[in-house]
Amino acid sequence: MNADDPRLRAADPDVIADAQVPGVDDDIDDSAYVSGLPGVLGTIDVAIAKIEAVLLAAGVLLMALNTVANVVGRYLLGESLFFSEELNQALIILITFAGISYAARHGRHIRMSAIFDALAPPLRKPLMVAIAVITAAAMFLLCWYSVDYVTTQASRGRLLPALQIPVWYIIVWAPLGFFLTGLQYALTAIKNVIHADIWLSTSTMEGYDNDGEEEV
Repeated sequence: MNADDPRLRAADPDVIADAQVPGVDDDIDDSAYVSGLPGVLGTIDVAIAKIEAVLLAAGVLLMALNTVANVVGRYLLGESLFFSEELNQALIILITFAGISYAARHGRHIRMSAIFDALAPPLRKPLMVAIAVITAAAMFLLCWYSVDYVTTQASRGRLLPALQIPVWYIIVWAPLGFFLTGLQYALTAIKNVIHADIWLSTSTMEGYDNDGEEEV
């Protein structure tokens, strides 16, 4: 009987304890997302999650359908969809700028955290609030500049060659994405202020144990 025998594992109290702890999924089903923020803030948080889910799902599905239809048309019918490339470009823009808000919600953006990790938990808390506030301000500033860019493109009246729709139709997702991401970081700052733990986002807690010495 070796150490991997199921009977030995079943009798191991550590194994039993681990089995009794529910598993935690790294990703959150945003369709059933419940915010931990109170009142109106929670309503805004849930609304952002639903907008992200709709935009990302629609963008990915449409891109897949468009690509498959283009391949079928090219190899079976001998003719590609003339608008396929432009449509995919539009969908890539949509997915990119909806995705930055989604990544912010799940704490998935790249972080340069050498200084942050070296600090004790009581100091990491205010630093996380400052990071969230500054990032939110940067996102709102980029939203402002992108709105100016979109309005400039709209005033020029340029059309996409194949789809024959105004160019600004496909870049309007940039200010929306920056705005939603700014809201997400602003809500993260608020959640860190009103909750005892340290939160990387409204739905993702910092991955350290209580003594701050080991990442979990």
